[in-house]
Amino acid sequence: MFVLALPALVVYAVTTTLHLVLLAAMRGPEDAGLRKLLLAWDGGLYVDIAENGYPDSFTYKEDGRLDGNNLAFFPLFPTLIRVVHTVTRLDHGTSGIIAAHLSLIAALVVTHRLVDRLYGRRTATIALVLLAGAQPMALTFLMSYSEALFLALAVGTLLAAHHRAWLTAGALAFLTGLTRPAAAAVVAALAVAAGLHLLRERRLTWRPVAAVALGCVSTPLYLWWVGRRLGEPGAWFRIQEAGWGTHWDNGAAFLDFLGDTFRRGEGWVAVSTAVLLLGLLCATFLTWHRGTWPPLLVYGTGIVVLTLAQSNYSHSKLRLLVPAVLFLLPAARALARATDRTVAVSLTAATLFGCWYGAYMVTVWQYAI
Repeated sequence: MFVLALPALVVYAVTTTLHLVLLAAMRGPEDAGLRKLLLAWDGGLYVDIAENGYPDSFTYKEDGRLDGNNLAFFPLFPTLIRVVHTVTRLDHGTSGIIAAHLSLIAALVVTHRLVDRLYGRRTATIALVLLAGAQPMALTFLMSYSEALFLALAVGTLLAAHHRAWLTAGALAFLTGLTRPAAAAVVAALAVAAGLHLLRERRLTWRPVAAVALGCVSTPLYLWWVGRRLGEPGAWFRIQEAGWGTHWDNGAAFLDFLGDTFRRGEGWVAVSTAVLLLGLLCATFLTWHRGTWPPLLVYGTGIVVLTLAQSNYSHSKLRLLVPAVLFLLPAARALARATDRTVAVSLTAATLFGCWYGAYMVTVWQYAI
């Protein structure tokens, strides 16, 4: 088991060190310490939920308008923080960082195993470096955010489905649905895997069907709980809209962002975000022509669509896309065919850029990521 996990552990150790070294180097003498940076923005909100629980009412601004509150955040990651706190007796903030790192290790292990089964060990190891180090905003995997936990559960669901361990896949999909609303992409991928299996078998069996049904339950269950707590069925959606301006708009806000940025956008963040998002879109498109396993294709494309077709903050979209995995595969497969020297130079340059970009967004960019 340790041998199977070794590539993931090595990638975790190297990329985590680079992330933290560059984060420390980017930090000014009067800026917050590393611990506080790793707990910034949503990280602090998750910790607050773990320590104090959820509010039992809507939150309003001073002028009486509805505001967002912690009920917008799904419960599994705060629960994990609370478990780490209970076991270690560390404060909730430190427990949040540890929970994210443990989740990342698990995510790298299952991602390596899935990509290894699909494309081979060399491609899998390269994909891990791209995932944990090179992609912009991979730093959030190390912060007290839910992205690492979501990735671990989502890819775990796909791996279990590939093994045809349907009840395990269903249970993991259920937990994914308690982590982030983007779990809809996981359930869709699981449904595709189950459907393909039933078509091959040419008979209806209950385990794949039960897995999909189980995966469909958890997100609606949390949304129902929020509505019941606040006495309004659509309460969660109102909170999201009021606090973060998030609603489904078929990509209109994303297209407006691209148009405004390329016509008259100023500043490094807006331009780089637009260029990188277009690059990730192109890479996603390439996977539709390379014989990608259909459930992985549905999952990754689903994450991309759910991220770009909603009107959330444009500079946060790169962070929301980090668990997608899919758009990393064209580069990973191409590098797997290259020489060792080309691989080493390419991954080193890409990882340094990815680590620097995340550190810049956390230390210099003034808005939440």
